[in-house]
Order: sequence, then structure tokens, then C-alpha cells
Amino acid sequence: MNLLRRLRSHRLPLLLTPLVLLLGVATSLVAGPLDDVYRLGPDSLPQEGVPKGRVVGPLTLPSRVFTNTTRHYWVYVPAQYDASKAAALMVFQDGHAFVSTNGEYRVPNVFDNLIHRREMPVTLGVFINPGRRPDQEESSSKDWGDRINNRPTEYNELDDAYARMIVDELLPALKKDYNLSDNPEDRAIGGASSGAICAFTVAWHRPDQFRKVLSTIGSFTNIRGGHAYPEMVLAADRKPLRVFLQDGMNDNRGRRRDGGYDPKWDWYAQNRKMAEALTAKGYDLNYAWGVGTHSNRHGGAILPEMLRWLWRDHPRPTDDPKDDTHRGLLKPAAASEPKPGA
Repeated sequence: MNLLRRLRSHRLPLLLTPLVLLLGVATSLVAGPLDDVYRLGPDSLPQEGVPKGRVVGPLTLPSRVFTNTTRHYWVYVPAQYDASKAAALMVFQDGHAFVSTNGEYRVPNVFDNLIHRREMPVTLGVFINPGRRPDQEESSSKDWGDRINNRPTEYNELDDAYARMIVDELLPALKKDYNLSDNPEDRAIGGASSGAICAFTVAWHRPDQFRKVLSTIGSFTNIRGGHAYPEMVLAADRKPLRVFLQDGMNDNRGRRRDGGYDPKWDWYAQNRKMAEALTAKGYDLNYAWGVGTHSNRHGGAILPEMLRWLWRDHPRPTDDPKDDTHRGLLKPAAASEPKPGA
């Protein structure tokens, strides 16, 4: 099967609707009427009998890369985590939005359900906010940070500064308390909007550390040069990355305040260009285009399917039809506490 056919076979259903051009800015994450068609399913909600992981935090991470800044982060520890075994890792930018269990993503609930059914590996989830100086505010659901802290610099620049902060500062802090796999195939990174292009940038610079990328309503636009990524992908050798892109046809569509159109500021068009470039270079790619705006509703609704696809070939015990030991629901570990000092 050729690559294009394979991608189509993995692709989630494409929803079609007449195109509506909306005025908007990258920081607007307010859902519109078209987003109401996206509803959370049972995998995003607590389920009876499913062991619940615990969330530690907020913790604080200072940075030497981004001097004079700190940022909050949370760690989700699944009930099945066993400190004697190296766990997979997934890092979400704009952590406050993804760690919440009453928001649009509800990652702890999704991880609980998928890990319980062996549909993804035992995975530590890390939810990290953008940095702030002492005179700035912490990001929250009221303001993700573009106007109040270091989010624009950390998330939208295409250099390796943020990747260095994640690899050289966050990962060592995590390894003090948790047993993490060093295999980049066991590590994923994701985010929404500017957090999505940020996640891609980390994997782009450090595929030796992260090889799975989840992007919802990704800002591959000219906020700080991100519109160049499709051309960069085409010009570079293929990197060993697996990428899932989500966007809506009514995302910010490049309409400027003067009434003109700038394709470099068209979120949906730029996500399509990213998909085309990644496809042309032979990346392991999946994508879902819907009718949504610059909202998290669609991405949240399909998050369980996105995660199943990203982790679809995670290592499993050898299958033995005569032994059902590893064919049941995954039970909590006998000792799921972090290493001493946590």
C-alpha cells in the first residue's frame, strides 16, 4: 500500500460544511456555534471501576534558558505506574487547560480509561504552563498567557530554546522522582494553538527525545515565522516523527483588520500545507479536519482517538493464545508511589 493510501486509511472522517470566514486572533479560544457539534464521549469522562491516577502539583520549574522565569506544572501518575518499570511520557503545553477534569480535554480521565484497557502504555502525563517573570501572571483558563507572560516567546519562536528547557531542565526534574523511559518512541508532546506549534518545534529539534506529536488548532502561521514550517519540512531530511494534526475549516482564516487576506495568517490553510508537506516527505501522519473555529471542542472530543493512533504500536507482552495473563484490564500497580524525595 503506498503512503497516500495508508494515510487515508488512518485518517479520521472529514466533516464538510459551507466555509465561513471568521475574524479572530491567535489567543481567542472561545467556541462558536459550529463547535457545539463536538461533544465529549465516555472515554473523556470518569467511568465506574476504572482506577484513577493521581495528579501532583502545581509544582514550580525555574529556568536558566528563559532567565528570571518560573512556570507551574502538574504530573499525572497513573494507578498502574510501577516505579521499578520505566514509564512512557507525554508533555502537554498550556498545562492548566489539559490537566483540568472539567475542561475540554480532561486528559487525566482519558489516560485513566485508555491505560485501563491497554489502549496506550502506562504513561506519565506532564502539564506545563508557559513561563512568567516575577512581575507577570501565571496562565489560566481566563488568559492562556499571550498578554500576561512569556508564552509568545516560548511557544512561537522556531529556535531550540524551548526544547532545551524541556530536555535540559524539565526532564531532569522529573527523573528525580519518576522512572521514565529514555526511548524517544516512548515520549510524546502536544498542545493547542501556539502550544501545538511549540510541541512540534520541540520534536523537530530533538527527535532523539520526542517522536510523537499531537497538534490541535496548531498555529503554523506568521505569529513569529511559523508559516515557514511546510517549506522547512520539505527542505529537510525526514525526521523519525509521528504527527497528528487537527483543525477546523472555520479557524482563523487570515482575514486582517483592514479587510484583506493574508494566507500566512490562515490557520486552516497552513495546517493543510503542513499535512501536505509531511505527507510528501513520508512522515507517519494522521489528521482530522472539521467545521470548528479556533476552539478546543473538536480536539477535545477526538483526543481519545488521537491518543490511540499515536500509541497504536506501543510495546505489548508476547501474545500467547494459551495464556490470558496480559489480556485483561490493566490493574493498579502494587506500588505506584514515586521514588523517595518526590
